[in-house]
Amino acid sequence: MIDSVHVWWRTRGVLATDGVLAVGAAAVALVPALATLSTVGAQIGDLPQRPPSLWGVGLILAQTLPLAARRRRPALCVVVVAAAFAMHQAMGFTTTFASLGLYLALYSAGAHQGSRRLRLVGAMTGGYAVLALALDRLGSPQDVADYLAFYLALAAFWIVGSTVRGRRVGEVQRRRRVGEEAAAAERARIARELHDVVTHHVTAMVIQSDAAQVVLTSAPDKAAEGLSAVSGTGRTALKELRLLLGVLEATADSAPAGPARQGRAPALGRLEDLVAQTRRSGQPIEFSEQGTPHAHSADVQLAAYRVVQEALTNALKHAAGSPTRVVVEYGAKLLDITVTTDRPTHATGPAEPKESAAGGRGLPGLRARIQMVSGQLQAGLRADGGFEVHATIPSIPIQE
Repeated sequence: MIDSVHVWWRTRGVLATDGVLAVGAAAVALVPALATLSTVGAQIGDLPQRPPSLWGVGLILAQTLPLAARRRRPALCVVVVAAAFAMHQAMGFTTTFASLGLYLALYSAGAHQGSRRLRLVGAMTGGYAVLALALDRLGSPQDVADYLAFYLALAAFWIVGSTVRGRRVGEVQRRRRVGEEAAAAERARIARELHDVVTHHVTAMVIQSDAAQVVLTSAPDKAAEGLSAVSGTGRTALKELRLLLGVLEATADSAPAGPARQGRAPALGRLEDLVAQTRRSGQPIEFSEQGTPHAHSADVQLAAYRVVQEALTNALKHAAGSPTRVVVEYGAKLLDITVTTDRPTHATGPAEPKESAAGGRGLPGLRARIQMVSGQLQAGLRADGGFEVHATIPSIPIQE
């Protein structure tokens, strides 16, 4: 509704401006007090002058008043103005300020005509050729060079208008391309968020439910604890999915989603909750923080959180039950995160997460996320067969 009102108001402003221009040009050409200025105009025929008459006044109005539609109906405007100009020249009336309307009409046609542009150029060129022949038959002293020079002058106004139109169209296309790129980047970001949320929580729920089934008959109390852990993990997943849906709604409404994410999105302060949740899935985890925690930007905190989340998810999937260590080091300019998982005891070889680039998920997606905050991510096997994820993120603390 607001956009419609804005378009209506802007259109009304265009109509008012062009209307004032048209009436002003007609007044300058017709008011006796402006006789000196009214003699300035375009001239090509140089035929014997005819005394003023109602025909002359009508042709003056026909060269000015159509300018009120020069942006809404540029083709109609230039055709009417050009025809009136041709008749004014052929009938030998005194040159007036109104003849300059031809230049403005040509510029407007070049700048605002959207379709059938070549046909319009061809029609105008043919009309000018007919005018030149008519003036020559009527005894005009002009020669071919004069007619050609005047034609080039008229073409120059069209070319200037076309150049303005080309730049305007290019700017519109550039803005559309930037919008499409921004939308694609936002879709990719949300896809990464969904992958991180769903993969981690669903993996934890599967492991917790499997463990509950194993001990269901032998230790019902522990089975109840396992099922409670599944329920808690599911609730956490729902909360994060609701957050993502809220961001999607804010994006669709063109509302700033950043501040909303800052207060609700996973942050460094929630790493202990993430570790505790993973422990409930049976994964032994040591968690330690070094240095003095600072307030960091929301993007940095979310990226750091996802590093730990993805690493713990891989540990659950590929090395369930193996000791895992999470170390977060707060530096003056760097945030350093290391997640190390020992070699699984039940496997004959190292459990290395697959870095399939298909879809940009898993570690490749995490690496892209870290690069977006100018950080670096290394992930690979250790010499003892375990797996390590190490992220370094430049982070200047926010002064609170």
